[in-house]
Amino acid sequence: MARPRVLITGITGMVGSHLADFLLAETDWEIYGMCRWRSPMDNLGHIAGRINAKDRVFLLYGDLRDTMSIRDVVVKAKPDYVFHLAAQSFPRTSFDAPLDTMDTNIQGTVRVLDALREHAPKAIIHVCASSEVFGRVPKEKLPIDEECSFHPASPYAISKVGTDLVGRFYAEAYGMTIMTTRMFTHTGPRRGDVFAESTFAKQIAMIEKKLIPPVVKVGNLQSLRTIADVRDAVKAYYMLVTVKPVAGAYYNIGGTHSMTVEDILKTLISYSPRKSEITVEIDPDRLRPIDADLQVPNTAKFEAHTGWKPTIPYDKTLRDLLDYWRERIATEGDRFLTR
Repeated sequence: MARPRVLITGITGMVGSHLADFLLAETDWEIYGMCRWRSPMDNLGHIAGRINAKDRVFLLYGDLRDTMSIRDVVVKAKPDYVFHLAAQSFPRTSFDAPLDTMDTNIQGTVRVLDALREHAPKAIIHVCASSEVFGRVPKEKLPIDEECSFHPASPYAISKVGTDLVGRFYAEAYGMTIMTTRMFTHTGPRRGDVFAESTFAKQIAMIEKKLIPPVVKVGNLQSLRTIADVRDAVKAYYMLVTVKPVAGAYYNIGGTHSMTVEDILKTLISYSPRKSEITVEIDPDRLRPIDADLQVPNTAKFEAHTGWKPTIPYDKTLRDLLDYWRERIATEGDRFLTR
C-alpha cells in the first residue's frame, strides 16, 4: 500500500520545519515541502541528509505569487494531505509592504486552492490563518472564541482575514475538505527574529557573547499574549487533518499561559547570567501604528473535537528559544544584526 503523501507549503519556516520533524517521527508519510529558490534552508539543516538522499523528504520549488509554479508543485506532490503554511508572516513588515502581503497571503492562497481543486480534489487541507484576524478585541470578549468579530490591526491581519475566508469559501463552494485555523502566539526554537520574544532572546544571547551592549531594544511591552510551544502547535495541525476532519470547520488553537510581552521579556532576562547588567530601551521603529493587544484564546471547540491539549510548559518553551539563539550566536554571531 502506498504511503500517504503530504504537501507542506512553507516547509523552511519555524512551523513547517517542526511539522516535518513531527511527521518524520510519528508517521510513515512522504513529505513534499514547497519553498522558494531563495528560501533560507537553516531550519532544515538537521534533515539535510534525508533530503539529499530523498529519504521521505522532497523539496519542490514554488512561489505563492507564481500560478504556474504552484500548479507544478501540486502535480508533482499529488498530496493526500496539505498544510498551507507559507505566507508573508511578519505583522510589522506588512506596514511597509502591504500590497506584497496581500498578494502573497490572499491571492497566494487562491492559487494554492485552485491548483488543488484541479489536481488533488480529494486532499484534506489545512489553511493557516492567524489569531491576528481578531485584532483589537474588547476585554469583555475574552477569551476569544471562533465567533468573535474580526477587527484586524495590520495589513498582515487583513490579509489573514482574506486567507481565512478564502479557505472557508472553497470548502463550501467546491466541496473541498478544508479546515482553517487561527493559531495564537506560538514560539520556540527556530522562531524568526522579527517576532518580539525571539528578538529578545537573540539580543540576550548577543549580550552574553559581548557582541552588543547590555541593552535590549523593544517595542510595545503591554500587549497581552497567550503562549504555546511550536511543537504542540504542529501536533495540533496533524490532529486537525487526521481526527474526524470536517470540511469548512474553523478553529482557534493556542496555549494556556497568558502574560504581557513585558513579562516574557523579564522571564528571558531572568535566565541570563548577565541579568543584573541588562537594561531595556524602547525603540520607536519596533512599534506598530496599532496593535492587537489582547490575544487570549478559547480553544474549547478544537480540544473537544480532537482531544488535543498543549503539554510543553511555558518555561521550557522560552528556555529552548534562548538556547537556540545562544547556539546560533556562538557559531554565527558576527553575521547577525540586532533587528
